[in-house]
Amino acid sequence: MTRVETNSAAGDAAVLVTADEKDPAVAIVTLNRPARRNALTVELKEALLSALEGVAADRSVRAVVLTGTGKSFCVGQDLGEHVQALEADAATAFATVEKHYNPIVRLLATMPKPVIAALNGGAVGAGLGLALACDLRVTADTATFATAFAAIGLTADSGLSATLVHSLGAARATELLLLGESFDAAAAQASGLVRAVVPVEEVLGAALDLARTLAAGPTLAYAEIKRAVAIGAVSPLDRVLEEESAGQGRLGVTRDHREAVDAFLAKRRPSFEGA
Repeated sequence: MTRVETNSAAGDAAVLVTADEKDPAVAIVTLNRPARRNALTVELKEALLSALEGVAADRSVRAVVLTGTGKSFCVGQDLGEHVQALEADAATAFATVEKHYNPIVRLLATMPKPVIAALNGGAVGAGLGLALACDLRVTADTATFATAFAAIGLTADSGLSATLVHSLGAARATELLLLGESFDAAAAQASGLVRAVVPVEEVLGAALDLARTLAAGPTLAYAEIKRAVAIGAVSPLDRVLEEESAGQGRLGVTRDHREAVDAFLAKRRPSFEGA
């Protein structure tokens, strides 16, 4: 995979896509607007969407790490740009939700390969939504989190109405959305929102270790697992059983499944191709 860099004309916004030096099957997508705490402008959202579409379609990529530069992972929408949109036409100021936020979150959640969020700092508003749309999360011990929407007179976007409920239950999700109270990395880990809490300088390394493990695994099975969990979260049991049965049928004819069975019988470690 080649390095891709998307810069604004002013040079203050960028999304970087790089291959992990130790495992080129791991792609690193980096929000790179540290001076504004990776606040999301239209330009940055479009660059992120393009980057995610690229790694999702790249069959050589078997795991993805999403991270940020600077002291924050992402503080959500750039409110300076939002004010300009309101002043121009309040009726169309929120078109970005359908045009940008929704497809970004869908890509993260449904990409047929694991996505790990390496939270180098705080995640607020839509930034928290991006983090929770990923499959797994590793966070800096200094990071704080908040929904922040109600404080500016808005409801949630970026999927938080679903991901918070699925992660924490309706009562706690409602509390966080209504009150907007911040919580720290330890609380995030205790509630199951993040897998690991590490010193900030170790966040990317810990996320990459996890991504490398997943990149060496049965990629098609991971894709089916993501799909099944998404369906299972909102569907009755009969639908879940049907989808699980169909998924097993699809995976049963893959080379990775046969390799795993052969390896088990031969008492050796399987070598997965992601096919």
